[in-house]
Amino acid sequence: MIMSYSKYFSAEGFCLYWGNCIEILEELEPNSIDMIFADPPYFLSDGTITCKSGKMVSVKKGDWDLLDEFNNKSEFHHKWISACRQILKPSGTIWISGTYHSIYQCGYELQKQGFRIINDICWFKPNAAPNLTRKCFTASHETILWAIKDPLQKQKYHYELMKNTDWMGDIINKKGKPMRSVWCIPTTPAREKIHGKHPTQKPIALLERIILSSTDEGDLVLDPFNGSGTTGVVAKKYHRNYIGIDINIDYLKLTIERIKDTL
Repeated sequence: MIMSYSKYFSAEGFCLYWGNCIEILEELEPNSIDMIFADPPYFLSDGTITCKSGKMVSVKKGDWDLLDEFNNKSEFHHKWISACRQILKPSGTIWISGTYHSIYQCGYELQKQGFRIINDICWFKPNAAPNLTRKCFTASHETILWAIKDPLQKQKYHYELMKNTDWMGDIINKKGKPMRSVWCIPTTPAREKIHGKHPTQKPIALLERIILSSTDEGDLVLDPFNGSGTTGVVAKKYHRNYIGIDINIDYLKLTIERIKDTL
């Protein structure tokens, strides 16, 4: 297969593409990916306020987080999930993280396109930012859907590893007990942002649990919304191969800074 997109960065087992993820996904080898983690845009950049470092700030994450109509959002989720389905192996799985602004549309698309949802994980954030409006409950979690491409296939799941690992700081999941579908993991600590920041950066602890539970060493992991590159950082740490895609070149540069010491 000849790709019209060239690799922005490539090292042994680690590759980054710069451009539109849907277009790039459509050019990748079909049935080649073992696992996908995706944190698609929430489309929340509407000029309202939120709390950041104790201050009120405008919700404006970037142009990539702008999309106006509900139907446009649904079409976007349909297209990228369809492109991911094409490149996943039959036994491959996909994890999608999101809030109520997007996760239900993603769940609908997964089922519509023939995936089988295995779990919906509640990622509880014990240090979530407060709600400044005082008009509703403080948002303290994200939902993460885990689904398999072919419902007749058996997914990889490392039960014993999840059960017998000491997940430091998780007040819900204790070593020696089967892991529950509610995970207590704080938001991204400052030490993981020393090379730069991304407005929706995921903590390493979250991706460690996802990658270790559902992949083996040497597997190929892909993130179509690479962002700050946490998926790639964890994949590299645990000897998985990685493909990351992002439309923002600055975030690809940030990713390279985060992983260059491991190359």
